[in-house]
Amino acid sequence: MTLTTKHFGVDIPAIGFGTWKLKGETAQECVSKAIEAGYRMIDTAQAYENEKDVGRGIADAQLPREDLWVTTKVWMSEYKDGDLQKSVEKSVSKLGTDYVDLILLHWPNDDVPLEESLGALNEVRDKGLAKNIGVSNFTVDQLGKAVKLSKAPIITNQVEYHPFIDQTPVLEAAHAIGTSVTAYSPLAQGQVFDSDILKEIGEAHGKTPAQVVIRWFTQQPGVITIPRSSSPEHLRQNNDVRDFELTAEEMGRITALKAKNQRLINPSWAPEWDKAA
Repeated sequence: MTLTTKHFGVDIPAIGFGTWKLKGETAQECVSKAIEAGYRMIDTAQAYENEKDVGRGIADAQLPREDLWVTTKVWMSEYKDGDLQKSVEKSVSKLGTDYVDLILLHWPNDDVPLEESLGALNEVRDKGLAKNIGVSNFTVDQLGKAVKLSKAPIITNQVEYHPFIDQTPVLEAAHAIGTSVTAYSPLAQGQVFDSDILKEIGEAHGKTPAQVVIRWFTQQPGVITIPRSSSPEHLRQNNDVRDFELTAEEMGRITALKAKNQRLINPSWAPEWDKAA
């Protein structure tokens, strides 16, 4: 059974497999093993330089194309009208999938008008190269502008989200619009394993801290998560979260960890992030 969340009439897998930093045969093998382990969403990006490897892993798994959700992201250098469309054609060709289920603008880029980028993104969708469109690393204000400028629904905003960061403004804005939030770096780059609270909750359920966190995501409305692992055992465990449920008290204890508000991804080109009240 695939856990899903529904937005704008589209069912989206709630747990996906992230591929950032996975390259070559490792990426290929991990994607194939992830699909075998039951993942039905694979997330990549032009900037990861692994779309061809991801595509090979998808091919190796031999799953019917319609049963798999594939997401990739356009890099900022390709946001101009014409450049964007060509870059997506290349991505789809590398992936060997004929189309992607979701194409995202990877980061906001003030050097190209958002209206131009979204127009090109909509054209990609109209041509059938992508079934859905969205954004990544957009602030509340930027998301609102994107929604107004786009003909097609903005189906997700992919952002850094884990128990140790407060993304309340982004979550509230997405819920108000009806769009989803996709959580990248959901395990805080391994820091979840050092949390006594997450260990304690995990022990109560016979689960790892990572499984606890992924379950926490699945119990939040409109949230998708894309954990990554190069370990076959860990990637299998990360998708094995359907046989237990966190109590309201446990959910609250995990959510309270956001008070640390620790951001791990903050490159020089990042926007001015929203601050929680």
